[in-house]
Amino acid sequence: MSTTTATHHDDHGDHGHPTGIMRWVASTNHKDIGTLYLWFSFFMFLFAGAMALGIRAELFQPGLQFLEPEQFNRLTTLHGLIMIFGAIMPAFVGFANWMVPMMIGAPDMAFPRLNNMSFWLLIPAALLLIGSIFVPGGAIAGGWTMYPPLSIQQGMAMDMTIFAIHILGISSIVGSINIITTILNLRAPGMGLMKMPLFIWTWLITAFLLIASMPILAGAITMMLTDRHFGTSFFDAAGGGDPVLFQHVFWFFGHPEVYIMILPAFGIVSTIIPAFARKPLFGYASMVYATSAIALLSFVVWAHHMFTTGMPVAGQLFFMYSTMLISIPTGVKVFNWIATMWRGSMTFETPMLFSIAFVFLFTLGGFSGLVLAILPVDIQLQDTYYVVAHFHYVLFSGAAMSIMAGVYYWLPKWTGHMYDETLGKWHFWLTTIAFNITFFPMHFTGLAGMPRRVPDYALQFAEFNMISSLGAFALGISQLLFLYVVIKCIRGGEKAAANPWEGAEGLEWTVPSPAPFHTFETPPTVK
Repeated sequence: MSTTTATHHDDHGDHGHPTGIMRWVASTNHKDIGTLYLWFSFFMFLFAGAMALGIRAELFQPGLQFLEPEQFNRLTTLHGLIMIFGAIMPAFVGFANWMVPMMIGAPDMAFPRLNNMSFWLLIPAALLLIGSIFVPGGAIAGGWTMYPPLSIQQGMAMDMTIFAIHILGISSIVGSINIITTILNLRAPGMGLMKMPLFIWTWLITAFLLIASMPILAGAITMMLTDRHFGTSFFDAAGGGDPVLFQHVFWFFGHPEVYIMILPAFGIVSTIIPAFARKPLFGYASMVYATSAIALLSFVVWAHHMFTTGMPVAGQLFFMYSTMLISIPTGVKVFNWIATMWRGSMTFETPMLFSIAFVFLFTLGGFSGLVLAILPVDIQLQDTYYVVAHFHYVLFSGAAMSIMAGVYYWLPKWTGHMYDETLGKWHFWLTTIAFNITFFPMHFTGLAGMPRRVPDYALQFAEFNMISSLGAFALGISQLLFLYVVIKCIRGGEKAAANPWEGAEGLEWTVPSPAPFHTFETPPTVK
């Protein structure tokens, strides 16, 4: 039974659903599809995390221990690709599937069957990416950015990767069209755009970013495919092409992409902090405008990834200043979160702990990004571990920890049970401490000049690398505790109240809404 009809949707989904395995394979229920996305992303998170542990095991001490240089490069490439396209993005789409219809009072997503398709496209893409490890003859060792000329010279693993990214792109575009249509057409009566929860706003803007940027990546990798097999020379200098052209096209996608991975995190944190501060979000309108400004500016800063490619000084200066400019709307958001917490009657349950850690650590990552925006500094730090430290602070403590916050916050709503708060806090502290032990020393090794993506290094970096590797293994193991907490919660436990976070009632709405409901109740039927 399709859920496109505006039938009443109780909290257990539609009664006409197929059962057993077909409930999942043929599902058109936004909650089931959201659950599939979240489980898929967690599996890929563990898989890519295991690759990171392979990298850190090799770097535990100087000299080659476990991996050949080629294998090491393969791990760095796939760790990046799978974390981005397999873990972080699907997790946020899972949140969108679960929460967008509920928060706007819609019966389901606008195109339920399309929704099903956009999930199942992820499976062959993941199999292609993982399968590329086992293909003989030239690994994908060009880094997750797949720079030519390396990527043009490598074996069929590269073709598998290109195909996988095409499939992932189709999935993202289809999912984004679905989300935009749902938000613009299926809102409850009386919910104007400026009355939507901030999570809905961040996803609306993210979906537009995805539709604008994914086709650009598709174009870049298609040009690369024709360079590899059809005799063109877009990026091949021997045939009159330009390898730097690939970097321009790639980063024109790649920079909006990093905001695609952080804007939904802003939405989650903007939902959680007001709930546990027991007061409305400070500066709702400024948050909406700041998010929009970030999205627009994200398209004009791409070449700050390319300061050392020999672009003209005027170009370098433009990208330096525009990169600094983008920190202003981001700063607005940070101040608004702090102002929301200011003099609130705060409690510190696990979702709030993750959200506060997000604000602090993401800001730290933002500051190191500002450092890298300064042209002469970036030329020194280009491709060192300082860059690795920077983007892990924005992507792990930014995207991944906000995903964990969102899971803890909405688990009672999704399962009807409370998770184990003590274990949740253990998971938080282990994750936060291990994360900082892993990535903070990388600022120092980077400033001292240690290059990234290299399996061996000078003796002077040994101690910091040993600390980073120990932290990484602690970080990886502590995520198994997360898995245990989630499974324990799904299987039972204390019944969740109608509003599990007492006193937080209705505060996602930030602006008094005429619609007579809030996010902890069954959404009304849309006629």
